[in-house]
Amino acid sequence: MNDMPDGAISQLGEEDHPIIHSDRGCHYRWPGWISRMEKAGLERSMSPKGCASYNSACDGLFGRLKNGMFYNRDWTGVSIQEFAENTFLNCFVSF
Repeated sequence: MNDMPDGAISQLGEEDHPIIHSDRGCHYRWPGWISRMEKAGLERSMSPKGCASYNSACDGLFGRLKNGMFYNRDWTGVSIQEFAENTFLNCFVSF
């Protein structure tokens, strides 16, 4: 589980200080994860549930896309290629 963040941390320069955003998952509250982030000098971002004002526009867009594309529709027989090229892009552009 820590191979990816360890690999990313190893690529950071002294002036790099990214913010790590989590989805409130239990592994983001795990002491090993927290100490790993602190040791690397990374700032963790985990807002109160449902109160992420800094990414609400993005969350809102993808929530609307999900509602518009998946609910009350039958996707049987639609290939991933067709879905990606036609439906998703058309829905995305219409927002």
